[in-house]
Amino acid sequence: MNSSDRSPRLTLSSFWHDLPREGKLLLSVVVLEFLGTGLVLPFHVVYLNEVRGIALSDVGLLLAVPPLVGLLVVGPTGSAIDRFGARRILMGTLVLLVVGNVLLATATSVGTAAVALSLTGIAFGVSWPASQSLIAAVVPRDLRQRYFGVNFTLLNLGIGIGGIVGGVVVDVDRAATFQGIYLADAASYLPALFLLAVPLRHVAGRPEHDEAVAQEPASYLAVLRRPAVASLMVLGFSASFVGYAQLNAGMPAYARAVGEVSTQGLGIAFAANTLVIVVLQLVVLQRIEGRRRTRVIAVMAALWAFAWLLLGGSGLVPGTVGATVLVAACASVFALGETLLQPTIPALVNDLAPDHLRGRYNALSSGAFQGAQVIAPPVSGFLIGHSLGDAYVGLLVVGCVAVALLAVTRVERQLPPGVNGVRVPAPVEEPTPTARISGAVDG
Repeated sequence: MNSSDRSPRLTLSSFWHDLPREGKLLLSVVVLEFLGTGLVLPFHVVYLNEVRGIALSDVGLLLAVPPLVGLLVVGPTGSAIDRFGARRILMGTLVLLVVGNVLLATATSVGTAAVALSLTGIAFGVSWPASQSLIAAVVPRDLRQRYFGVNFTLLNLGIGIGGIVGGVVVDVDRAATFQGIYLADAASYLPALFLLAVPLRHVAGRPEHDEAVAQEPASYLAVLRRPAVASLMVLGFSASFVGYAQLNAGMPAYARAVGEVSTQGLGIAFAANTLVIVVLQLVVLQRIEGRRRTRVIAVMAALWAFAWLLLGGSGLVPGTVGATVLVAACASVFALGETLLQPTIPALVNDLAPDHLRGRYNALSSGAFQGAQVIAPPVSGFLIGHSLGDAYVGLLVVGCVAVALLAVTRVERQLPPGVNGVRVPAPVEEPTPTARISGAVDG
């Protein structure tokens, strides 16, 4: 192969150069927006229980409200996006997040906290399909995989910085410090709201549907009957069940109950997770460009299986430095898998979706991920709580194997090569007679 036949090396500068102005504007506020999220994310339980005096049992119920409410609104959200456009819906979610955080900063009762968390739950349930649809509307197909990867890096960078700042600022003896971080979180959404309202007001209005498209069935059932959609949603649900849902619930529970790892050790593990994503995401993006996304997901599943085996190893040396190291290693290997997942699943969904159904496709994908996050905590809690830690780890490893097999043996066969990330060569045009004569003369 000649050097001229090779694809140019992908760099952050080349990606930024190729990115449309609208995409650059959207990326410009990601760190700030999720810095606010990082400020409050680790402290919901501490704030509601130790600062506001709400019973821990009630706090557990309160924190179950956002994912449940978010799951319930996913269906109507997809239809609304396809009807009104992603930008308008996303602006509404940002307003809800501002109001919800301001209300939570002043919440002194279970009722007020429940209302505030319901608003943020609705917003988070809507924001995933709306933001993914908006990104797909402004970012060309050949840049989406890289965009989703860079976006994920900036998101984690913001959360990591916010978590560090929040840990330094908050003081359980001073309620004002917690009120301050919730108000700061509310303020962090204002720049994105301004961008959507002013510089990006021309983007993603109501989709223009021609007559043929308007007569096409647009129900969720009709969407699920399309080739590869149902299989892709099952893949997303399965990956979420053995992945993110366990990282946020099962992994800390296992590390504490079985590995006897300290809270400081858990903090180190999550810091390692964030660091790996921030450092390696761009490197991974370069390595996976042009490769089959389903194969990338299979590699991700293998990495996650190894991560859960490392977690299981912490139970063999409970209460030791070795257990802490194994849990940190689990979070780090898991993070490497995350760098493979985040650029691929959203790109698959949006490359497969036609423009007039993009909201529904992203809503189904979001529902699959959130559904797993509702189901997974009770499963992990039951197994770990009944001293079935080995069965828990075994379930996750087997689940990862199933994800890899599903990706390669089923989803891959149903996807067009271009949707699956394979570069499709442009057709070679036959030279015209004039060109042949000119070439012969020049020779």
